[in-house]
Amino acid sequence: MKLTMKVSDSISCEITADKQTDAFEQIASVQEIFGIAKCEKCQGTDIRYVVRDVDSARYYELRCNNPKCRAKLTFGVKKTGGALFPHRKDGDKWLPNGGWTVYVPPKEITE
Repeated sequence: MKLTMKVSDSISCEITADKQTDAFEQIASVQEIFGIAKCEKCQGTDIRYVVRDVDSARYYELRCNNPKCRAKLTFGVKKTGGALFPHRKDGDKWLPNGGWTVYVPPKEITE
């Protein structure tokens, strides 16, 4: 079976699967990553996908383009299958703002 789904105003995708369960899993995976439509820190909808290569490691993230916010949501890569997942927890603790964080540089120690 072939399915076409609209994930957001700007993203549509086509899924091909032999079984309904396979299609369901593919839809869930696509929605989890590409269905994110806003920054959960400022509620802004101007977000972009970013891939960074640092020291032979690849990092995936969504960034908020609001200059007053600049939060980001980072993604991990599953060891089996290589699918992405949003980092919304730190260990057993849920992160605030659905995992969207703003980098705060460490304070300099002055003596």
